Amino acid sequence: MLAAQHLDQETLWSLTEAHTVLYGAAGAGLSARTARAYREGVARLLRHAERSAFSLIRPERDGGALYIRSLEHAGLAPSSVRVHLAAARALFRALRWAGVTTVDPFADARPQREKTAAWDKRQPYTDAEVKALLKMAAPRDQALILLCAHAGLRIEEALTLQWADVDLQGGLLTVRHGKGGKLRRIALTRSLIQALQTLPRTDPVIGGTQSAARQRLKVIATRAESRYRGWHAFRHYAGTRLVRQTGSLEHAARHLGHASLETTRVYAKWADTALPDALANW
Repeated sequence: MLAAQHLDQETLWSLTEAHTVLYGAAGAGLSARTARAYREGVARLLRHAERSAFSLIRPERDGGALYIRSLEHAGLAPSSVRVHLAAARALFRALRWAGVTTVDPFADARPQREKTAAWDKRQPYTDAEVKALLKMAAPRDQALILLCAHAGLRIEEALTLQWADVDLQGGLLTVRHGKGGKLRRIALTRSLIQALQTLPRTDPVIGGTQSAARQRLKVIATRAESRYRGWHAFRHYAGTRLVRQTGSLEHAARHLGHASLETTRVYAKWADTALPDALANW
């Protein structure tokens, strides 16, 4: 009760984390990425509560919806607003669990719908861009690019990869703690194997922070005179190239570790060149 009254960030985050691990779908497999996003979301809500006299114990009925609208007014992307909404709901689930309140002001709160289609929002790198970036990258970053662009790893998965999970001779790689704590095995391409063979056998294989990796990629993109699309666009490239090459959403979903084909369906849009090819001949 005191933590809620005084907006004690550390105590309230500990309560939220404990409830999420105990009752959340991921359980003890709560990923570091999700935990970090929820923690940042809780911190932002508490700052809002301090500024606007938003009560955690007796919140007003419209308080949750007003908070969501304030995030949208601040210019946050719909995807970011959804993450903050998830964090706020997690906090209030924990507060109800602890008997601090019986109210959830976020139960009926809905973020603004995404106006940009998924296939227009986050474009993958092109074949030419990947080649140009590889040409300008140092050996470690060449391997990192290929881990994302060929193996389809998320940047966090690639940076924390251990040599014990890489079988160069068998051409396989194991991701032990993927999104949702899921394990998956991935076939390695010939060029990725060659890139990994040049690296020293010290753990982690790549290492470093995401922010440092982003800065390095920006420098590489500048040298290559290529557009910077971020690391996740390499994963989109892997999915798009697989769908274009095999015509199979199932292959792409299995390679990327998607639980649902709906998640993979965007790659079919990116891989389909029939419309631009037809228009080019008009």
